[in-house]
Amino acid sequence: MATIDFPPDLIALERSAWEEIQAGRLTVKTARAVQDGIAAFAEQAKLPRYDVEMGLKAAVRHPAAEAA
Repeated sequence: MATIDFPPDLIALERSAWEEIQAGRLTVKTARAVQDGIAAFAEQAKLPRYDVEMGLKAAVRHPAAEAA
């Protein structure tokens, strides 16, 4: 999968969601904000939503792998 240049606000949203998941307190509001952000970015960038979501998760959850 090609590296996607995510906007900082989308990275911040996913980072917040990941922190909530790890703490066992993910809210619907946070999850919805991330999904809405992913959908908007995917449409704007003309990329498949799935690729955007998986790339975003990898960038936030495994940043060392993305840098390699």
